[in-house]
Amino acid sequence: MRESNTDLRVIRTKESIRDALVELINEKGFEAITVKDITTRARINRGTFYAHYQDKFDLITKCEDEIMLEMYRIAKQNIPGVIAILETNSPTLTPFPFAVSIFEYLNENSGFMKAVLGPKGDLSFQARLKDFIWKVMFGNNTDALLKKENLLVPGQYLTSYIASAHIGVIQQWLDSGRKESPQEMARILSTITVNGPFFAAGLKK
Repeated sequence: MRESNTDLRVIRTKESIRDALVELINEKGFEAITVKDITTRARINRGTFYAHYQDKFDLITKCEDEIMLEMYRIAKQNIPGVIAILETNSPTLTPFPFAVSIFEYLNENSGFMKAVLGPKGDLSFQARLKDFIWKVMFGNNTDALLKKENLLVPGQYLTSYIASAHIGVIQQWLDSGRKESPQEMARILSTITVNGPFFAAGLKK
């Protein structure tokens, strides 16, 4: 029983550190934050912080890693379903379950995502997200979404286009206060991605 209490305490400690990080990024920006700022805000001592993280860079990297690992798990689970929908060849206006799951997860972690993706957050996170999207689309595995031999344009440009567009839509949603539900955002993104921006604009029936 004692072990699960300890686990719970560690989880709570890490949550309070993460919450403190988000608040401080929003207030003064990641660059200006010190470990002392974080420990004061999280009401913990320095020893507790250093038991889990080397410094503020290690903290933000580990938080981002957790997010990406979970998104990768969601992607792996859902890719077969996405391929099945795409192979029907008809324009889709219904959201992919994959996109719904991702937006639900982003919604749960919206405070952190908005802070790190914002102008005062971690500028390297977008590059890491783009690498993540490349891995999902092409990864060196059999369950990747796309096969390089089927491409009509070079893979790095396609990934760059899709990644920048997706991250831009996610930022817009977070910045404007998440007025649309994850379901509705998934529908919006699925429509643009599968059918193209001109179709979504009503120019191409």
